[in-house]
Amino acid sequence: MACDNWMDKLDAYMDGELSAAEARALNEHVKQCASCGAEALRRVQQKRMVQAAALKFKPDAAFRARIRKQIGSPDRTHWMARWVPVLVAVAAAFLIAAFMITSQRSRGNEQQLLSELVDQHVASLASATPVDVISTDRHTVKPWFAGRIPFSFDLPDLQNTPFTLIGGRVAYLQQSPGAELIFRVRLHQISVFIFQERTALHGNGKEGVRTDLSFQVNSWDRDGLRYFVIGDAGSSDIERLSKLMQAAE
Repeated sequence: MACDNWMDKLDAYMDGELSAAEARALNEHVKQCASCGAEALRRVQQKRMVQAAALKFKPDAAFRARIRKQIGSPDRTHWMARWVPVLVAVAAAFLIAAFMITSQRSRGNEQQLLSELVDQHVASLASATPVDVISTDRHTVKPWFAGRIPFSFDLPDLQNTPFTLIGGRVAYLQQSPGAELIFRVRLHQISVFIFQERTALHGNGKEGVRTDLSFQVNSWDRDGLRYFVIGDAGSSDIERLSKLMQAAE
């Protein structure tokens, strides 16, 4: 089949392991090929199911009892004389490492959040109907979200810019509703996600376009909302659309 080569690259595409050129080529193919688009959507859904399943396992009471039995209960005095000095050293090492572990966990949570949003962006690229409200008019798209999400937002006037508003849909992050707005610039599709700050991780005070999972990403906080701009367009386009969103009234 002509699509076999593309199918073989889908997993690497989802994990951000393709080069920028390969990712752009596959992105364009997924938009035009119904079978590859459907397969990409299936794999995104499968990835989410695996992530959700990994969070559900908890050891039952019988398992805990077996572990306690294997550990046993040695004499308290003998145990203390032997292990207290060791525990003191371990505690010191723990205090040194605690901040590093917390920092790494925060970075891991941020990467997982961005991965979820990139998955949703890829699903929009692969979908034949990526938006629920189709309009280039911001005065049509913004009111459509009223009553569907628990906040309001502003959209910029795109006249005399290379960007076109395609429409929007309700997106979800950590089971909380938000907005996904779809824009087009030349041959590229860009998703702008908006969620309440309590749903998304707070920014670290640094703004600027960066690359995550083969896509350009920019994010910032404003008026209690968290914005994410994701796409395979150039960093200058991502930054320009971000500034338009920040200046919207």
